[in-house]
Amino acid sequence: MDWADELAASVTGPQVINDSKTPSGTVHVGSLRGPVLLDVIVRAMRARGLEITYLYGVDDMDPMDAQALLTPDAVAASMGKPLAHIPDQEPDGHASYARHHAQIFIDIFAGLGIRPDRYYWMSEIYPTGEMDSFIRTALDKAALVRDIYRRIANVQHPDTWHPLQVVCENCGKVGTTIVTGWDGERVAYQCRPNLVEWATGCGYTGWTSPFGGRGKLPWNLEWAAQWSLFGVTIEPCGKDLATAGGSRDRSDAIAREVFDREPPLNVPYEFVNIGGKKMSTSKGHGAAAHDVAEVIPPEQLRFFFLRPKPNQAVEFDPDGTDAIPRLFDEFDRFAAATAGREVRGEIAPGYEGTFKYSLLDPGADVAAEAAAFRPAFAHLALLLQVPNVDIRARVEAEKGSPLTEREDQILDERVRAAKAWLETYAPERARLTVRRDGLPEEAGALDDAQRRYVAGLAKAVEMGAPVGGDRWQDAIFSAATAAGIEPKAAFAALYLAFLGRPNGPRAGWLLASLEPEFVVARLREAAAGDRAGDRAGAVS
Repeated sequence: MDWADELAASVTGPQVINDSKTPSGTVHVGSLRGPVLLDVIVRAMRARGLEITYLYGVDDMDPMDAQALLTPDAVAASMGKPLAHIPDQEPDGHASYARHHAQIFIDIFAGLGIRPDRYYWMSEIYPTGEMDSFIRTALDKAALVRDIYRRIANVQHPDTWHPLQVVCENCGKVGTTIVTGWDGERVAYQCRPNLVEWATGCGYTGWTSPFGGRGKLPWNLEWAAQWSLFGVTIEPCGKDLATAGGSRDRSDAIAREVFDREPPLNVPYEFVNIGGKKMSTSKGHGAAAHDVAEVIPPEQLRFFFLRPKPNQAVEFDPDGTDAIPRLFDEFDRFAAATAGREVRGEIAPGYEGTFKYSLLDPGADVAAEAAAFRPAFAHLALLLQVPNVDIRARVEAEKGSPLTEREDQILDERVRAAKAWLETYAPERARLTVRRDGLPEEAGALDDAQRRYVAGLAKAVEMGAPVGGDRWQDAIFSAATAAGIEPKAAFAALYLAFLGRPNGPRAGWLLASLEPEFVVARLREAAAGDRAGDRAGAVS
């Protein structure tokens, strides 16, 4: 997390940090990266004693456009209308389509420890007249704006184009209108049927005042105007906006040349990807933020976004994978390293800062949090599927002492998360039915090497049963090495002996979830080839 501390050390005086979102539909989990990164910047700067104002805006005067068109959320009759003017499609009490989708997303923030000082909605800002001076300036300098688009982005607008979108007085659409004239008080506009592919204008033409909410600035100008209106000094943005000639370059130039102010400091950040492709709910490519937040607890979700540097892309595909258990494991490694315990494998530099900023409470005792005992997520997911197991007793046995009040909270949180994962994203191999009433018939497929292996593992366990999934995993590998078989064959032998199938969850955690006496007995059955035959059954 050196980047955040370095950024905090590079600025002086009061800072206004801003972020915003267009609520065009269901928001994917990747969209949380910006708010989490901004929260870390706020924390780092406040820790240095800087006066910080953190703003979060909703650009709900934007039209329903192609971004919403490919989602189940799109409303065909409303394409082109401001998102704030479209009725909520769900009977949940929100005032508009925009309020529905934005509020579901914003409601996640507090649970993640993200607390902007102010939320603003552009549908409320425009009617107050606060944007009117920027609208007037943009219209007065229309030729300069056209020149900026040409120079920065190679976008050619005709000489009659003016930087404003009017809400059509006839059909209420804003995405289909184009302003062609300005007399100093009113604008001439057309609502063109074929202006865009995703909406059809009504053909109306007329003159109207652009002020008091009748019109809105195009995004690049609106963004630059927000910086002046709110006095923004820092505003990170996603890679897609920060490309050469892209939205950020255009808005920076507009801020300097049209609105006469320096643009805020930028901290560009990379995407969250699935299979190398950017998450985009509008393309059906990504997990909804509110769904993921129901499964992954706040500190692990913060950690997910903070573990890589902002300029590094994040790969995440929770559906049918071990991505979520692996996330917990990595968080636990960072906690252990922060506490000074030895960890396996290499760990990224700056792990202490990453762990600290992942914590929900900015004032938390980092050393105490790092030292807390955290049961392995995969182990809990297995214990939840084994009948009549006292999970708390098992976890205390693994720790070797009673849980503290904080560790009880961690356990409860992880049990809820493991249950949610099993119900939503877990792959089929993570779901198990331990075959308790006899050696599964499928175990008859074990070869001689595998039988020697399970016999050796049984002997090792009899001499002293491991405690915890990691220790069991070590025992499994040691026995495989001693028997001279590949780990893949060793794991398959265990899965066949206990589950009656050749694959399953991590074997160390599977065996750790069972009674050592039962494990030894079953391993000896498998070594002897005592098949249950038609007695084989399933007990979950």
